[in-house]
Amino acid sequence: MSIESTADWEGLRQVAKVARVTLDVLTKQVQPGVTTGQLDATAAQLFADSGARSAPALIYGFPGTVLISVNDEIVHGIPGARRIRAGDIVKIDVTVEKDGYVADAARSVVVEPASITAHRLVACAANAFQAALAVARAGVRVNEIGRAVEREVRCCGFSVVEGLSGHGVGRTIHEEPSVPNRYDRWQSDVLTEGLVLTIEPIISTGSAHVVQDSDGWTLRTADGGWSAHHEHTLVITRGAPFVLTGAAA
Repeated sequence: MSIESTADWEGLRQVAKVARVTLDVLTKQVQPGVTTGQLDATAAQLFADSGARSAPALIYGFPGTVLISVNDEIVHGIPGARRIRAGDIVKIDVTVEKDGYVADAARSVVVEPASITAHRLVACAANAFQAALAVARAGVRVNEIGRAVEREVRCCGFSVVEGLSGHGVGRTIHEEPSVPNRYDRWQSDVLTEGLVLTIEPIISTGSAHVVQDSDGWTLRTADGGWSAHHEHTLVITRGAPFVLTGAAA
């Protein structure tokens, strides 16, 4: 969507706050022995208290409140009985609907004690997001975001996962434009002032290829390599983007 009114700003700020608070609370609860189902139950209570709903459940029928993926699980992991262990990378993807507006954000949490590689991978995803943020300006082509992400990830020695990208957001989960994490010369869309979208580097330690679990939701790396995911919902301006799901929003 593109912001057209004060009501749009307020609606997006409110739903983004739910996403941000949920991520903050769940991040603190990620500890060895905790199940992903317990994290999901916390998210469900936070949503209920805020008058919000799980957008993946509402729109796609996802069997949970938030998406929680561990280690080689890239995205769309279903919360359940799996217990978190020391050394894990836990990706929490929170997509919220409130009063007709949608915000989407994700964070990768390293469970200590953990390997240097786990920390480097998570840091690389966050740095790739920052690199993309630096070029995301009104008048710039969308594919410059992918160029920035890909350059940073390759410099770190990791891989950009194929087929998963950022996207427009605001009134539903996936809107135009698609925001690839690689440079795509055929992506000719231009960023416009007021456009709401996500930037979300999704990277792995090895193969860029994806396989789907038999549950029909969870996507994993083809070679078992671990992955990281960093995402925010933001608004394009003529200057620095406004990160709705960021700490200062």
